Amino acid sequence: MAQTLARTVAAPRQRGERLVGLDVARCLALLGMVSTHVLAPVDEQGEITWTQDLAGGRASALFALLAGVSLALLSGRRTPPTGRARWVAVRALAVRALLIAAIGLTLGMLDSGLAVILTYYGVMFLLALPFIGLRARSLALLAAAWVVVVPVLSHLVRPSLPAPRGDNAAWGQLSDPVPMLWELLLTGYYPALPWLAYLFAGMALGRSDLARRSVQVGLLVGGVALAVGTTWLSDRLTADRFTSQELSEAGFGMYGTTPAGGSADYLLLVAPHSATPFDLAQTIGSSLAVIGGCLVLLSLLPPTGARFMAVLFGAGTMTLSLYSLHVWMRTDGVWPPEEEWSMFWYVLILGVIGAVFAVARVRGPLEAVVARIAR
Repeated sequence: MAQTLARTVAAPRQRGERLVGLDVARCLALLGMVSTHVLAPVDEQGEITWTQDLAGGRASALFALLAGVSLALLSGRRTPPTGRARWVAVRALAVRALLIAAIGLTLGMLDSGLAVILTYYGVMFLLALPFIGLRARSLALLAAAWVVVVPVLSHLVRPSLPAPRGDNAAWGQLSDPVPMLWELLLTGYYPALPWLAYLFAGMALGRSDLARRSVQVGLLVGGVALAVGTTWLSDRLTADRFTSQELSEAGFGMYGTTPAGGSADYLLLVAPHSATPFDLAQTIGSSLAVIGGCLVLLSLLPPTGARFMAVLFGAGTMTLSLYSLHVWMRTDGVWPPEEEWSMFWYVLILGVIGAVFAVARVRGPLEAVVARIAR
């Protein structure tokens, strides 16, 4: 094992090799989502904790945006597929989407107390397939338009839809699929239609030259500017529309959408899991900043440093498997229990598993199964 690790760390980066910075970002997204599940969102004084303030809503957004990057990388990278190649890619990605949704439906049967995201991801993948022929610029413009238009349409339409049941999508709900479909598309915790903005933004990144330093720095600087600017503008617009108590409560987050039938002023808020235009724009900005920062950091490291990071953040190469493991570990009777040190154990377990698979240079088990069937 020691010799294998040494060879992995010492191996030089090859031209065309996967960008380790993306894996680091995926690992951070995974750990961010775990932290929001495990750590208390408020302290003893009732104030939002720094971990919730940092990761709440942002970690899942980063997860979704990186899924869009993967869609682009799996369908031609910088060059969108055309003709027969496009339909081959669509079929393979459709199978991948259905398998991810199936895993989500299975995890939804567990009593984990978590809002499982994978079924929503599968739906998002399917909805994004008609757009894989677009180039980076078109995808970026589409993402920008989606951020503005779709949340407004959702706010107008949702009062006429059935109220969400609040349960995870599971196999048993297929006997009455219509309510589940509305929840997956518009009324659930990760509504697929508004969240397509993340996939489009990620696909635009995947169609770009992410190995170029100027692109990486642009993502970092532009992402920070978008996140900070959106938050500032939202604060200015909502200061006279909501009380300080209402704004404080919004900071804890919503349940995927603005209140059905509520005031249109809610669309001006930056609140975790609200899917408002400002929430989507702010979390897209923070996601771009994290991805850009990870890519810049890895590009500055020598080959041995990059290889070490690839092992240290190896969990980022198998997020489907490790996220599923995390959901299972959160069910009653499975270790670790909810206590002060739970986050430490999750970081250790997920980190060690990811490092072992990175050293062995093999895919995660669910990633391997999905890829094999999709091929």
